[in-house]
Amino acid sequence: MRKLFGTDGIRGLAGEYPLDRTTVFAIGRALGDHLPSGPRRVVIGQDTRESSRWIADVLSAGLEFSGVVVESAGVITTPGVAYIAHTQRFSAGVVISASHNPWRDNGIKLFGPNGYKLPDQTELEIEGEIFSLLKNPTEAGPTQSCTASLPGETRLRSAYIDWLARPIAGAEKLRAVIDCANGAASAIAPEVLRRCGLRLEVTHERPDGRNINENCGALHPEVVAREVVARGADLGICFDGDADRALFADASGNVVNGDAVLLLLARQLQQRGELAQDTVVATTMSNMGLEVALSQSGINMLRSPVGDKYVLEEMQKSGAALGGEQSGHIILAREATTGDGVLTAIHVLESLCRSGVPLAELVQDLEVFPQTIRNIRVREKKPLGELPEVLATIRHAEQELHGNGRVNVRYSGTESLARVMVEAPSEATVQRLASAIAQAIENAIGAGAPAGH
Repeated sequence: MRKLFGTDGIRGLAGEYPLDRTTVFAIGRALGDHLPSGPRRVVIGQDTRESSRWIADVLSAGLEFSGVVVESAGVITTPGVAYIAHTQRFSAGVVISASHNPWRDNGIKLFGPNGYKLPDQTELEIEGEIFSLLKNPTEAGPTQSCTASLPGETRLRSAYIDWLARPIAGAEKLRAVIDCANGAASAIAPEVLRRCGLRLEVTHERPDGRNINENCGALHPEVVAREVVARGADLGICFDGDADRALFADASGNVVNGDAVLLLLARQLQQRGELAQDTVVATTMSNMGLEVALSQSGINMLRSPVGDKYVLEEMQKSGAALGGEQSGHIILAREATTGDGVLTAIHVLESLCRSGVPLAELVQDLEVFPQTIRNIRVREKKPLGELPEVLATIRHAEQELHGNGRVNVRYSGTESLARVMVEAPSEATVQRLASAIAQAIENAIGAGAPAGH
């Protein structure tokens, strides 16, 4: 079982274990030692957190200690690093980002030379070496800001932007508000979407190191939704901190989430004969309404565990070309190896322009079951099977729903949280069952509950 890597790399509070200088240096060494022999090159990209630069510098020092040549792509999106690693023939790609987490957090994501996130087994092997190195740690000495000054940043970033940007017939007729979350999208999305022909009004594109995701972006899609209405725009687009996901808003200020985007894109690909197996992969968190709407178009929906990594694994097993999460991670497997918010935005724009139909109309038949998600901070991620009161409460809820709704309880892969999702035909039922399960978890392992309760 992995101890450092979660569902999306290594995350923590910047400056504290496992993101202290000694451990970050060991991570760089372990990754470098794990790469195959021969010329070894690693590209590093980062988001806009104030800690991203020093973490990138220390990780680079660890890689160089192991004989690896490091190149920087500077501030760039996570999918941008995945694309560059694959197309520029790097041995690996590294992203310094904690995605949607607060600015004090940070993280390290690893991609292989094929542009895909590393398999669990590979991460486990790297973990083993990290722990071995930490038994006799070598601390990183003073590091130059090599990741901020290496030549080639513009070249690497431009290669990704040039691949994304494409003229879209009719885009000049649309006006959009985009919210860059004061994150990595700030350096990419405005240029790409302008080159597509879209008329833009850009917000939250002035990162200061501490304002990433702060009351903006995909964590707060209602913000861009309000701006769309206030400015009389046709749609809104918002990204998370590393822009591997995107959410949207229609002209009336309604938020259009990842489920609706999956429906829209599935139909688009089906019409073009490009929806492999007439199948879409979603997750256990996707609304039952999506499954119903897809089936009405003759499209099968498979569910994977939460995490774009696991969506991709199910896509590869089933041969599906499209998959994603309610949160806005959308994977277009014919074009990309991971979720890409800017690429998703381009496909949504293409759908709008080809159909000539407003965003709201394209997804109007998606009838959403009432759903809630509760986040409970926990002191430990104890297996649910070892929490009898929690299990009993979950089973009672499932029995009451009797197949006419869903309950999903899981731990976050990136934070000390238990997530409770309940879907049911009525809002009152949703809230009552979710509250009961959340209370049972709080009583058993909540961060505020007495130890040994």
